[in-house]
Amino acid sequence: MLKTLSIANYALIQSLDMEPCATLNMITGETGAGKSIMLGAVGLLLGNRADTKALFDEEKKCIVEGEFDLKNYKLKDFFESEDLDFEEICIIRREISPNGKSRAFINDSPVRLEILKELGKSLMDVHSQHDSLQLGEGEYQLDLIDAFTQSQNELTAYTQAFQDYQKAKRSYETLAKQALELKKEADFNQFQLEELSSLGLKAGEQEELESEQEILENAEEIKGKIQEILTQLQDEQFGGLNILSQANHGIQQLGKFAHKFETFKERFQSVLIELKDIAESLEDEDSKVEVDFEKLDVTRDRLSKIYQLQQKHGLETVEDLIALQKELADKAFQIENLDEQLENLKFEMDEAYKSLLEKGNLLSKKRKAGFQHFSKELISLLVQLGMENAQVEFSHTAITPSKRGVDQIDLLFSANKGVKPQALKQVASGGEFSRLIFAIKYIMADKMALPTLIFDEIDTGVSGEVALQMVRMMQEIAKKHQVVCISHLPQVAAKGDQHYFVYKDNSTERTISKIRLLEKDERITEIAKMIAGSNPSETAFESARELLKD
Repeated sequence: MLKTLSIANYALIQSLDMEPCATLNMITGETGAGKSIMLGAVGLLLGNRADTKALFDEEKKCIVEGEFDLKNYKLKDFFESEDLDFEEICIIRREISPNGKSRAFINDSPVRLEILKELGKSLMDVHSQHDSLQLGEGEYQLDLIDAFTQSQNELTAYTQAFQDYQKAKRSYETLAKQALELKKEADFNQFQLEELSSLGLKAGEQEELESEQEILENAEEIKGKIQEILTQLQDEQFGGLNILSQANHGIQQLGKFAHKFETFKERFQSVLIELKDIAESLEDEDSKVEVDFEKLDVTRDRLSKIYQLQQKHGLETVEDLIALQKELADKAFQIENLDEQLENLKFEMDEAYKSLLEKGNLLSKKRKAGFQHFSKELISLLVQLGMENAQVEFSHTAITPSKRGVDQIDLLFSANKGVKPQALKQVASGGEFSRLIFAIKYIMADKMALPTLIFDEIDTGVSGEVALQMVRMMQEIAKKHQVVCISHLPQVAAKGDQHYFVYKDNSTERTISKIRLLEKDERITEIAKMIAGSNPSETAFESARELLKD
């Protein structure tokens, strides 16, 4: 329920505050005074898009704020799911900056418009000309029949089944597409796999082969150079090791003469040991180095094949080739198992579709069971609203499962005797539409837990006894819901529990829209003006008193 509404710097409104009562509120005023502007501001609280052109003063911020009583409306779960603080008295605020930036807040927490819009669906039902257009749409009619038949559980189950089917279908179609691509490449991939597998590649072997090739290509030079070095080191007469051994003996003798020469002894000994080790290592390497042209050819051939594959696949190492081989092997394995996987996914998709049809048929059955009851109740209300010959019925077509079910429905209507009911867009006039929508709202008020209903000139095109009957029905709705009605009919406006008057203030340089809650005497005057114009007669005042008295 809307407890307070505050609007600042919006369209013709410089500043406006109102506190509607919990029952039936009437809003009247001269044409263009700002009644519809107020609805635009309320729309901002419900998540509608903002426009900087709506700023009263283009250099200041627009702020629209509403205080809502959420007690008894079971919205705590929604707040928890959106990680918002829940308070029984909830404050919603919209701000529009001069630079065009729009922000939304719920209890001072910034939120996206989508969240505000979702919450707004549980706070208010606003009738507008857009409703008249929506009423002719199939989805809107499905919403009505689902709410009327209390089919929320069936719709939730169907929606989940639809999502499950869509997921299963996507999985199957994705794999089927992959399978098609894999099978197109299968022969080529298999050739590449066999080419790589035939080499029996091992990690690190490229470096080993390149090192081995380097030695084999220079084997003769390497062996000759090793022999030359060994000769220089090991010759019995002129070899380095023999000469150094003699020098080592001399250094040993020096140590006997003075302690300081002991360090030379140790250092020279280390050098001699290292040279001997080098000589032994060179001898060992000499025994390993072979002048083997056949082995060199084999090594060159294998490296050539590795280089060719690297160039072919744009890779740099044997490890990259091994990784490619594994990838190709995985694809080959996938292809071998694709048929089985596709069969399994096809089965899951078919089962999901069966479940979808089952739940869709349950939802459809409940919807169709409500067609006659809804039509009968609606016709009864339309008769009360002066449409004695009204006819209402539903046409139904079974369709392929869609997001909303397996039903395509159309609400058919005729206001005249002997005229077959047709689609609403083809037959309903403005006044007929207003009464039809109002009757639907009246029916749905008991089916939907909406705190507040707003009617924007729902009484357009009606008068007299019909208008009185319409406002009596509003009073019935107002026993359980807060109702705000913008009206141009005196007999309707007179029945409100509170009466607000919207007017233009031209006392300043710029016209400003204002609103005030009318006291009893002010109501009499306003109703009299609605009856007889700006200068009402005493008869008009008496009629106004009579309407208010009733």
